[in-house]
Amino acid sequence: MATEGNSVDAVDDTVVRQFARAAVLAALVGATAAVSIPVPLSPAPITLQVLFVFLAGLVLGPVWGGFSLLLYLVAGAVGLPVFAGMRGGFGVLFGDSGGYLWSYPIAAGLIGFVAHGGTALRDLRTVRLPVIVGALVVGTIVIYGMGTAYMAWLLELSAWKAVSAGALPFIPGEILKMAAAIAVVRSGRLTPVRS
Repeated sequence: MATEGNSVDAVDDTVVRQFARAAVLAALVGATAAVSIPVPLSPAPITLQVLFVFLAGLVLGPVWGGFSLLLYLVAGAVGLPVFAGMRGGFGVLFGDSGGYLWSYPIAAGLIGFVAHGGTALRDLRTVRLPVIVGALVVGTIVIYGMGTAYMAWLLELSAWKAVSAGALPFIPGEILKMAAAIAVVRSGRLTPVRS
């Protein structure tokens, strides 16, 4: 009996580090689900999850940032309690706040693309502040646009009622999360992994 001895190429160190960072950010998004503050008249609670969506896009860039949030959605879909209120399961993705959840990978990808000026990662300390703020605003618009549109469709709400319940109460908190994300990336403590 003959055995075949093919060599296997090692995985690039950059890929391993980016995957590890993506997994850590996915875990942090899930961990912040434990702190969930209900908002009167809104099916979506206040959480810190969007802060880590911002950081995924900024630190990991468009490809790995989006991947990180897909990993988070898969973890929740298979039943891990990583969604707001420590819920899990496929049904949550199609519940009242499902549109917000589905928007996370898209928002992280767009944030990364705008902030880094494409798919190649760069040191965000050298990027002009308006570019980073613009990236975060675009990501926020995606999150609340998809979240409120889905909520309006699912609950048969008017556009104004959906925006009033699903977006307006969260704007002050999102501004604080943007400031925190900018402070983190400008500090240089979390820098993109470049090849």
